[in-house]
Amino acid sequence: MALSSNVMGAINFVAILLSIPVIGAGVWLATEPDNSCVKLLQWPVIVLGVLILVVSLAGFIGGFWRIPWLLILYLVAMLILIILLACLVVFIYMVTSKGSGHLPPSRAYLEYRLDDYSGWLRRRVRSSYKWDRIKSCLSSTQMCAELNQSYTMAQDFFNAHDITPLQSGCCKPPTECGYTFVNPTYWISPINNAADMDCLQWSNDQMQLCYNCDSCKAGLLANLKKEWRRVDIILIVTLVALILVYLIGCCAFRNAKTEDLFRKYKQGTYT
Repeated sequence: MALSSNVMGAINFVAILLSIPVIGAGVWLATEPDNSCVKLLQWPVIVLGVLILVVSLAGFIGGFWRIPWLLILYLVAMLILIILLACLVVFIYMVTSKGSGHLPPSRAYLEYRLDDYSGWLRRRVRSSYKWDRIKSCLSSTQMCAELNQSYTMAQDFFNAHDITPLQSGCCKPPTECGYTFVNPTYWISPINNAADMDCLQWSNDQMQLCYNCDSCKAGLLANLKKEWRRVDIILIVTLVALILVYLIGCCAFRNAKTEDLFRKYKQGTYT
């Protein structure tokens, strides 16, 4: 029993360590400006990571101090958490499977269309109530002001490769509108700017810009997709490791019960 208990304690210590990247991924999302404005994924990831930590601690205590009921509770709870983590991994993959940037003529940066993204993500930004809150949060950041500091010449801006999807969608008008560049956030309107509704939404007011445009919503979803995919990779690796730890834990628990039964049998035989 002692050896199996030590094994249970050791593997649950590994599970404790595995909760750290999950919590870290959630905290990283919370620090990203776009995710902090939308507030969709970071808290489920953080809560799931904390639950894995708490359950693993329970398994660690139950293993080293040989508390059978705590080990049983650990095995049941960890199985539920593994299923929840697997569901979250699949969900993130499904909602980020659609959407990509388009290269406009004579530009090095990409532009984005809202209809390219999954329906679930689009519904998060379609509501005017939700978008007004997100827009207010995004406009308080320095992402558009940074473009003015980095690019003063039109050709340098058009050849830029490091413009984020949010900057591309929110800080300038779509290329198809035909606006004339003055600086990255100030453009001269063409005579006919009715090519797209976003062309009418554009404003040189630095607090408005293209925050009301569908291209801004698409840029936000493109940013979310990129960041959520990174988190999904971390969750997949953690999920696989947790499954291995859980299987080893089940084997160790079964061996411990077998040892107990054998010991009781021997005691009964010799008494």
